[in-house]
Amino acid sequence: MTSAFAEQGLRPTLEALIAQIQKLYCEDTVPWVVGYSGGKDSTATLQLVWSAIKALPVEQRAKPVHVISTDTLVENPIVAAWVSRSLEVMNNAADDHRMPIRAHRLTPDVKDTFWVNLIGKGYPAPRPKFRWCTERMKIKPSNAFIRGVVQENGEAILVLGIRKAESQARARSMARQETQRVRDQLSPNASLPNSLVFSPIEDWTNDDVWTFLMQQPNPWGYDNKDLLTMYQGASADGECPLVVDSSTPSCGDSRFGCWTCTLVDKDKSMHAMIQNDEEKEWMLPLLRLRDKLDVTDDKPLRDFRRLNGTVQLFHDRPIHGPYTQASRETWLRELLQAQRWIQENGPEQVRDLELISLAELEEIRRIWIIDKHEFEDRLPVIYEETLLAHYPGRDLDTSLPLGRDELELLEDICGEDRIHYEMVRELLDVERRHRAMVRRAGLFDQLEGALKRGFYSDKDDAIERARMHRDLKSAPAQPSGADAPTPIDDYFQVVEVASSVEEAS
Repeated sequence: MTSAFAEQGLRPTLEALIAQIQKLYCEDTVPWVVGYSGGKDSTATLQLVWSAIKALPVEQRAKPVHVISTDTLVENPIVAAWVSRSLEVMNNAADDHRMPIRAHRLTPDVKDTFWVNLIGKGYPAPRPKFRWCTERMKIKPSNAFIRGVVQENGEAILVLGIRKAESQARARSMARQETQRVRDQLSPNASLPNSLVFSPIEDWTNDDVWTFLMQQPNPWGYDNKDLLTMYQGASADGECPLVVDSSTPSCGDSRFGCWTCTLVDKDKSMHAMIQNDEEKEWMLPLLRLRDKLDVTDDKPLRDFRRLNGTVQLFHDRPIHGPYTQASRETWLRELLQAQRWIQENGPEQVRDLELISLAELEEIRRIWIIDKHEFEDRLPVIYEETLLAHYPGRDLDTSLPLGRDELELLEDICGEDRIHYEMVRELLDVERRHRAMVRRAGLFDQLEGALKRGFYSDKDDAIERARMHRDLKSAPAQPSGADAPTPIDDYFQVVEVASSVEEAS
């Protein structure tokens, strides 16, 4: 791809682009929202916007510019610290220079965080066919902010550092958007009504971005050479040179993102950081935990039933559901072990690093006890055993059906029969919750759900019953009176009796 500076040269091209940004900024009152990740493209984009507005008279800097950065809470710690500090410096510089720019650090709701979904709900690590993380952790927080701006002002302009040179798919997408432009340089956003997209560096190459960043000082006072150094550390070969011609390799392929990401074969950036800098070896526990999450076959770690308790088959094999209780407890323990090791062995700046927040721990605890009926309340125990510190969460405000000793006795009685242990535990919990109710609405529905999940002798029995039920549903209808009871009917007879009792009462 030809350099965007080839025709006119660097300085004339930048002058024309800054003039274009100033024109777009001044011609209406629609607020701007600039996406900022701390990487090279978003830094170059924000630097252009900042320089353009700063060159305007103070009285013309009336329109607000929101800079938003989404922290998934599992970002590469080096990059997360860089971005967090950058936002602080940015806001201070904006106040000092009377700029209408305000930086915002966005985070997902606690119910949408990575660890709440993986350790709490038991979602398996993300994969291409089950990519549950991006929507919850990145898209929802930014879209919620943008919708708020649109709701308050009627419209918003998104300024993004997207480039055609990123990939062929990106180039095709941007080309389609160009044909739909409703105003000069502004494309509609299909997912966010009343928002238009402005991409000032859309025709730049990777080399153009680095040339600009190395030759133009950062206007809010951050050092772009530090950004270059960070990219150097994340490059597999340890080099990220200032490009001078098309034969010079670029470090544009360095990838920053979530350290837990299992959607890539290997976290090359973190591997390279550790390899290129001995002071970053404290990230090794993160790398090891990420590699444990990224297993080819995690079925032994997951329940053979889906999240709702049903058994679904694909070619007579069960479609596995969430991580089992034991697996989720193991993930929590290993996460806390990594946190403790980093705090005890890492450099001074990461001694207070938390890989999981107290709010997330409390939500995971709630899910385990309330949603999954795991009233053993193991989370505080795991926390204290692993971190050797008192669990700072709140005391439970509800009584539990059984104490720890009684639960151990129930486990002993059930032995290896985990299915029936979980079923009895859930039945006890359901009954306890309805005990104090004047009107026990929904009691039998919840009891029925517990029986459905545990009405099997073992995994093989569950698969066989699911197969028989599938075959019965697909078989031709039998003549009247020819229906004979099947093993799977046993369960439905229990449900019918329960329903009759409920109606009679």
